[in-house]
This record gives sequence, structure tokens and C-alpha cells, in this order.
Amino acid sequence: MKIKNVADLLVHTLAQVGVKRIYGVVGDSLNGVTEALRVHGGIQWVGTRHEEVAAFAASGESQLTHALAVCAGSCGPGNLHLINGLFDAHRSRTPVLAIAAHIPSAEIGSGYFQETHPEQLFKECSHYCEVVSHPSQLPYVFENAIRAAIGQHGVAVIVLPGDVALQPAPVKQVSPQASLVPVAPIIAPAPAEITSLANLLNQSKRVTVFAGRGCAGAHSELMQLAQTLQSPITHALGGKEHVEYDNPYDVGMTGFIGYASGYKAMHSCDTLLMLGTDFPYKQFLPSHVQVIQVDIRPENLGRRVQLDLGVVGDIKATLQALLPHLTPKTDKTFLDSAINDYKKSRSTLDFLAQPGSHSVIHPQYLTRLLSEKASDEAAFTADVGTPTVWAARYLKMNGKRRLIGSFTHGSMANAMPQAIGIQMAQPQRQVISLSGDGGFSMLMGDLLSLKQHQVPVKVVIINNGVLGFVALEMKVAGFVNTGVNLDNPNFAQVAQAVGLYAERVQDPAQLPEAIDRFLAHDGPAVLDVVTASQELIVPPTIHLDQIKGFSMWGLRAVMDDQLQQVVDLAKVNLLER
Repeated sequence: MKIKNVADLLVHTLAQVGVKRIYGVVGDSLNGVTEALRVHGGIQWVGTRHEEVAAFAASGESQLTHALAVCAGSCGPGNLHLINGLFDAHRSRTPVLAIAAHIPSAEIGSGYFQETHPEQLFKECSHYCEVVSHPSQLPYVFENAIRAAIGQHGVAVIVLPGDVALQPAPVKQVSPQASLVPVAPIIAPAPAEITSLANLLNQSKRVTVFAGRGCAGAHSELMQLAQTLQSPITHALGGKEHVEYDNPYDVGMTGFIGYASGYKAMHSCDTLLMLGTDFPYKQFLPSHVQVIQVDIRPENLGRRVQLDLGVVGDIKATLQALLPHLTPKTDKTFLDSAINDYKKSRSTLDFLAQPGSHSVIHPQYLTRLLSEKASDEAAFTADVGTPTVWAARYLKMNGKRRLIGSFTHGSMANAMPQAIGIQMAQPQRQVISLSGDGGFSMLMGDLLSLKQHQVPVKVVIINNGVLGFVALEMKVAGFVNTGVNLDNPNFAQVAQAVGLYAERVQDPAQLPEAIDRFLAHDGPAVLDVVTASQELIVPPTIHLDQIKGFSMWGLRAVMDDQLQQVVDLAKVNLLER
């Protein structure tokens, strides 16, 4: 195909990088791009019903594949809708390129119909955001954007006026892929830093490892480290899929939705070793122990807790360099105690994941069944709120499964759109969306996208008729619940009206077989599960004297699983206020 205009050059450049699809909603300012895609034929246009879905789909695809994904929106309101999904991608450090079409170039600055300033709007959620005002800019702006997104692990935005897209392309060949796709460098600490790190760890008697998503690909080294130091490993939510499986040193997750065992392991050690985590909640981090942090990004070091040592480096490369310098520890007392604490926490959580009585479906039981029945290579997405809680506690990771959500940006409605992107990228993979009724209904129009493109995503709706996490926040803060109740339809009937396979389940005895039918269906499917609305989303017990000075958010991490304690904490909160 001959490159005739700017849009052709854009499409050829994306194809050279390996882009297979672009998610978006068509519009007149995008006509040049969509026509170039049609003529080229090598990149699929995936039309969604909402641009936010397009951006989340690109984010989901990129988080799964670690390759560049692309979304597009027409001028003004069209590309404005991309911004929430782009924030999610950027904060998740995943490479996404957004094409923000713009009004006619001659009208910029005149208050024209649908005029906005995308180059300003997208600055905060991108590493690179530039307007193409003349065809001669184009090759360099395109290539710079691609390199920025891939090389800096985030979002890049090209603002392209519709008329510029149709102008003749400059005379320039598309650069080879090797020059467009930068290979990530392996960053290892200097020998002196490794020596300092080893000395501190060798001198410590009780080391707890706190692992995050930066430990991806370093599972073997992490296990060797824990064995050498006889260290318990607690993890942040982002580290679950990379750390939790085949891990005899696991003592559970910490944080708002974590376990008392993880919290205790961090506060009863004498050295906390933070590996690849930018865990944001300062109130969970100990202030009375020695803290060492290793992270690939220097700006992350010490921004949550005072450090005794901060080291910049890739986690795998750092551990490989560190392990030969460590003196193996033989005392397992601290490790065994932490593991016993975890077993107690885990048993409490597992007890809650039973069928129950009184014909009520507990979401814990639902999630446990999904984990047991899903394929070994399933990819799960989870909406923010209670679906993330249940996913974090009851989905079993095995090194092949994936768990993706809006874990850093914390947006509602992410799960089904991200699942669309994951499924489009890997059509043969089983993809399951754990959608909350609030999040699902926010972008439920894209059930139509599942039908139109026959994307075989399996959408589970945890239908409890309430914005459950927000309701708990209000209770803990001592407020009366306001605006959290949801008057939901029968979502299965809605999905059936769209033309999808769907079931509604209200009886726990019927749930196992319903899940079997749902997962076995050859195509998109919806399972509307009516669940208990008063589940207590709190970890197992730790003592009240450990929560003095905690904020409302911090209280949630340390509450007992008895309702009376929630009431007591609410009273304390009100008295303090």
C-alpha cells in the first residue's frame, strides 16, 4: 500500500511496531485514520460504545502483553472520554498510545464547535503529548510518542487535527522496528550498594520481605532470598499474581484489604525489605524498624517511609547480585510464627467462603468456586471495590493466571473493558471479569461490543444492590449510609435482550452448575449472581491498641471480623473527631 497522507503514515508506523488493533469510537475528525486502517487491512478497528471502554481495553491488553496498545477518540468530547482509562494505564505503568483527534487546524483558538485543548488535558496522564500542526512534524512526533510509551512504560498522546491527517505525507520511510521499540535496560546496583545491602541483611535477626508488582519475573530469586534469610514474605495487591504462588514463605497480603498476618509480620521484624512496591498507605508501614527499599524508579525510594537504605535496581538483577553475599540464617522462629499467624488468618477467610444457609450466596463462596473451576491459564479482571477484595482473597494464582484491575488508579467500571482488551489480544484464553453491580452498570452499554465483536469474555456480576465498599467506609467513619443503595434490574435479562447467553443465580445450591454452564459457553456470557449485601469486608483480628492514630482508611486494615468491633471503631472515630 502506498503512503499517500499523514493518516497512512500513522497506520504504517503502528503496523511496523506490531500493533494489531485500535480501540475507539469513530467520528468525522477520525475519518482519515479509520479510512487508512480500512485500506491497510492489517490493523483491526475495534469499535466500542464508549471511549472510556476503549482506553480501558487498551490498558488491559497492554498489561497482559506488555506491548504497545492503541486507542483513539474524535475531537472534543470524544477524546475527553479516554482520559480515565489513560490515567489507569499511565499509573499502571503500561504502554498505551492515544490518538486524540482535533478540530480543523485553522480553527484552533477560535472557540470552534467541540474545541478543547487536548495537549493540556492529557499532560498529567502521559509521558509525551504533542499536537501535530504540520505534516513535516509527523514522522518524528509519531516515533517519539511510540518510544516514550514503550520506553517509559506509560501513556503517550498524539493530538491530530482531522484536516492534517488528510494532508500529503512527508517523504520519509517508516523507521525499522528495531529503532522504534526500545529494549528495556537491565538496571543493577553498583557493587558497593550490594555490599551495603548485604551487610544490613546479614546483621538483622528478623527480616520481613514486602513484595510488589516489581517482583514480576523474579519468583525464583525471591524464594531463594526468603530461604536464605528465613524471611516471611508479605505482598501488596499488585504483587499477588507474581509472589503468592508456590511460596512456602507467604504470610498473606497487607493493606486496606489485607490480612492481620501480613501487617504483623511487617511490624514485628527488625528489618523490612521492600522489593518493587510503591505501596501508598503510610499508616501500614512500620516506623520503628530498619527499612530497606529496592525499586527500579529512584523517585519511589523513601516517599512513603523513612529509609535506612534505598537502592535503585531491577528486582531480579538486584537479587541475583545480592544472594551470593548473604549469610544463610538457621533460626526459623520468626518465620514459623509469621506462618502460623497466616494460617489463622487464612482459616478465618476460608470459613467465610462456604455455601452458607438461608439461600444466601456469599461473594466469598462465588469467588472461591470461580477460582476452582476456571482454567489454569485464566485471566481475571476485577472491578474496584468489593470485587477486588474477593479477588485478592480467594483467587488462586499459579504463575500462569493473571489478575488485572485498576489497582493504582482505583477507577470503577474497569473490569469488563479491560477484559475486552485482554480477550481481543488472546482470543483462546479464558477471560473472566469480576464486575460489581455499580461498576458494571456504569459502562454496561459495552455489552453490545461483546455481542457485536463476539468477544468471548465471561462477565460475572456480583449483584448485591449496594456500593459495598463505599457503604463500609461510611460505617467505619461513623456516617449513616447515603446514596449507596442500587435499584438494579435483572442483569441476565438485560444481557439476553442484547443477544448474549446469560443466567441469573439466587440460590447457592444452584451456583456450581451455573458456573459450569457459564464457563463452558462458546462465546460471551453473563452470570448475574445475587449475593449477600451485608458482607463485612475486613481482615481477621488484630488488637485495638495497634490502631491508635490510624485514619479512617487505616482502621479498615485492622478491624476484627465481628460487626460489634466495627461499631466500636466508628464510635472511636466520632469521639476523635
